[in-house]
Amino acid sequence: MNFDPLSVSGRPVSDRSVTGHPVQRGGLVQRGDLVSLGDLAWDVLAKPDTLLQAGGDTTGRLELSGGGSAANLAVWARRLGQASTFVGKIGHDTFGELAVAGLRDEGVTPQVTVSEADRTGVILALIDQRGQRAMLTGQGADWELLPSELPREVIGAARHLHLTAWSLFRDPPRAAALEAARIARAAGATLSLDPGSFQMIGQLGRGQFLEIVSSIPFDIIFPNADEARAMSGEATPQAALDWFRRRYPAALVVLKMDEHGALIEGPTCARTHVEATRDVLQDATGAGDAFGGAFLAHYLRSGDPAEAARCAAQVGGWVVSRFGARPPADADLFSRLAPYLSLAELPVSAVTP
Repeated sequence: MNFDPLSVSGRPVSDRSVTGHPVQRGGLVQRGDLVSLGDLAWDVLAKPDTLLQAGGDTTGRLELSGGGSAANLAVWARRLGQASTFVGKIGHDTFGELAVAGLRDEGVTPQVTVSEADRTGVILALIDQRGQRAMLTGQGADWELLPSELPREVIGAARHLHLTAWSLFRDPPRAAALEAARIARAAGATLSLDPGSFQMIGQLGRGQFLEIVSSIPFDIIFPNADEARAMSGEATPQAALDWFRRRYPAALVVLKMDEHGALIEGPTCARTHVEATRDVLQDATGAGDAFGGAFLAHYLRSGDPAEAARCAAQVGGWVVSRFGARPPADADLFSRLAPYLSLAELPVSAVTP
């Protein structure tokens, strides 16, 4: 495996990808881009045909692909026409090369640092017969991003910065994520946050997590129902949304509720319930990331949170009815997007089989 000479330990890859080929749109983000910072990993998706038994063997469906919540969101924003850049860290290995190549193939500009000391993270997603997934995250290079490794010009030129709580649960990479938020906000960008994992919130401790989150002046937050309960302590989505609006009055709250749709409310947006689609759940992996990417792509274009949520619900429903976080686009997806944007607005990578 031949890496580009620029991609040595501790150096960010900017105008070249880790394979040595030029990345799209050069190394610097254009004003108006969405920058997503955080986790980029190699996904191993496994859906057994029967229950796993200790010492047993069975068949099932397996898929390998690039993953990570922040990376998935960047891909889906790009699929809906929003210029997107991903900032993160990988290992000097095949998985890292493949994961970055997957971003580039989707039209996302990779801005990654390559580490000689840490391997690219691997995520195991075990999917049950109902389509629900349990994730086992191997802490890889993306957990080791340092403030000194941030592409400051890229972040400072962004229109919007998205963070996930996977960059906040420990340090590093917490200091890098907080510094990126400071740079972006100082330059006039808006910020969004995905709380990431109700289980990790519990392991870190609710109080400490809320203290960290309160240090980020985010404009949009994307909790799912479990994360909303973990953060608010409230049992119902309506009560949780009340809590979020009191605690973060300047933020638009987009509360994702799976088959129950989404609740949104913000400083200039009345509480609105958006229906979920009637898709049959096959695999929930990456559905929240797809929802977030679609929402941001539409919202940054239109400024209409309710319409952005309806568009995102269509994308999320399409994803859960398929296998994996980034299924290949098809005619069904395009028909769902037709009320929200024209095919002329989509990048070539999204409409090319």
